[in-house]
Amino acid sequence: MKMVKSLILGSAAALVAVGGAQAADLPVKAKAVEYVKVCSLYGPGFYYIPGTDTCIKLGGYVKSEIVINTNSDHTGNTSGAGAANNRFTNGYTWRSREDLNIDTRTATEYGVVRTFFDATFSWTTDTYAGQGNGATVYSPIGTVAAPNNAGSGNVAAGTVGVYYAFIQFAGFTMGKAVSQFSAPWANYPGNTFDGLVGGGGTITGVNQFTYTAQFGNGVSLSLSAQDQTQYYQAGIFNLGAPINIGPPGALGIVGASDYAGTIAPDLVAMLRVDQAWGLFQASFAAHDNHAAYYGATELTGHPDDKWGWAGQLALSIKNIPTGPGDTINVNGVYTNGATRYNIQDLAGSAGANTIYGGTNVPGAYQSIGFGFAPDSVFVTGGSQQLITTYGVRGAYVHNWNPYWNTSIYGAWAQVNYTSTAKSYICGPGGTGVGGTFGILLGAGSNLTSCNPDYSIAQIGTQTQWTPVKNLTFTGDLTYTHLDQKFAGTVAFPGSAALGKPATIYELKNQNTLTMMLKVQRNW
Repeated sequence: MKMVKSLILGSAAALVAVGGAQAADLPVKAKAVEYVKVCSLYGPGFYYIPGTDTCIKLGGYVKSEIVINTNSDHTGNTSGAGAANNRFTNGYTWRSREDLNIDTRTATEYGVVRTFFDATFSWTTDTYAGQGNGATVYSPIGTVAAPNNAGSGNVAAGTVGVYYAFIQFAGFTMGKAVSQFSAPWANYPGNTFDGLVGGGGTITGVNQFTYTAQFGNGVSLSLSAQDQTQYYQAGIFNLGAPINIGPPGALGIVGASDYAGTIAPDLVAMLRVDQAWGLFQASFAAHDNHAAYYGATELTGHPDDKWGWAGQLALSIKNIPTGPGDTINVNGVYTNGATRYNIQDLAGSAGANTIYGGTNVPGAYQSIGFGFAPDSVFVTGGSQQLITTYGVRGAYVHNWNPYWNTSIYGAWAQVNYTSTAKSYICGPGGTGVGGTFGILLGAGSNLTSCNPDYSIAQIGTQTQWTPVKNLTFTGDLTYTHLDQKFAGTVAFPGSAALGKPATIYELKNQNTLTMMLKVQRNW
C-alpha cells in the first residue's frame, strides 16, 4: 500500500513539474519597446524623447587652436603680458575645447516651447608673471592672479563655461542668449578672431527677457531688458579716488572704478528685415550709469545717475556676383555713455589698452601707448561725464569652391572724452598739471600733449579649408593699431609682474599682430 501511495505521489509530482516546464515554454506577449523616432517637425537631427511628445537635438564641436604672439586666446595682445613685448609675452597660447548644446522643442496650443543650453569645456595654456624678485610664477597655480582664464592651466582641470541657457515660448526669450542689439554675426562678420571693436558682442550670451513680434515677410521687432553687469559695464571712473595704474589689474590711467549695485537693466529695441537678398537691422539700447560714492562712506555723497545710449545699423548682402555664397557684412555704431555696445566685452582688452614698444627718444627706456574707454568719469562733488564712441566693422567673404573660402575684414572705433572730462584728467592747461594724469609726471617727464581720446583700427584676413563636411581648418591673421593722443615722455611706475622698470617712457602709438591657427569638427 505504501509502495502504491509513493508511486501515485511521485507521478503527480512529475506531472506538475512537466506541466510547469511546458507552461514556461509557452509564447507570451512581450512588453512594447519604445524605439527612438525621428522628429521631422524642426529640421534634421531631432528625435522624440521616448514616451514624450518633446523633440531633442544634441550638437556641438571639438576644436584645437593656437594663437601666436599673445597671452590671451580671445582679446589679442593689447594689454597685460601679451602687450609687454618682452620675455613675459607668450609666443603662443593653446586652447582645446569641447562644446555641447542641447535643443528641445514641444508643440503646444500656444506654439512651440523651446529650451536651449550650450556649455564649453576648455583647456587653455596660461602665462608666467614676475614676482618682483627675479622669480616667476605660472599664474593659475601660483600667487599671482591669472590674466587669462584663471585656473585653466591646472593639471587635469580646465574651465567650464555656460554660453546659453534660455527658454522660448509665445514670442518670449527668457535666459542667457546673444543680445538682441548685436548683428546676427555678432563679433564675426567674416573672421574667427574674437576681439574686433565696432559693434555689439555678447557672443557667450547675456541674461535677458525679450519679446519678439513677427510681422511676416521677414520683418520682426524685439523689445528686451538685459543684464548690464559683466558684459555691458565699461567702467565708471572716480577721478577723486586714488589713481589705479600699472598693469596687470589696472582699470585706467584716470581713476578707480566706482560702481554701485545694480538698479536698472539695459533696455534694447531691435528691428530686423530678413530677406533672400540679405538682412537689414536697426538696434537701440539705453544704459543706466549708477555710481557709488565719492569717498569711502555714505556721508561723502554720490553723483546722480546718467542714462547712456547706443544705436547700431547692420547690413548683410548675399548672392553677390563674385560667386555663390559670397557675402558682405557691415555694421556701424554710435554710443554715448554705453561704450560696451561698440568696444564689446572681448574687444581690444575691452577698452583697457596698455601696449609697450620701442623708442628712439633719447633718455626714454621704451614707449607705451594708452587707450581707456569707460562709460563715464566724475570728480568729487561733480556729475558724471559720459564718454562718446563710434565705430564700424565689416567683412567680405569669397568662396573659391565648396572647400575653400577667404575673407577680408576690418574694424575701427573712436573714443572721445568731453572737454570737462579732459580738464579733469589733463588739468585746465591740458598739460597734465592739476589733472589726474599729473600723478605720472615725475622727474624727467616732458608731456607735450595730454588727451585721453584715442582710436583703434584692425584689419585681417582669414582662409578656411573644409576637406570633408563639418571639419574645418582655419588660418586667421589680425593687425591692430592703437592711435593714442598722449605725446612726450612720462615717468611711468612700471610693473613688476611684467618686468617693466619704473623709469621714463615715450608716449607713442602702438601696433600689434596676432595669428590664429584652428581646426574644428562640428557634430
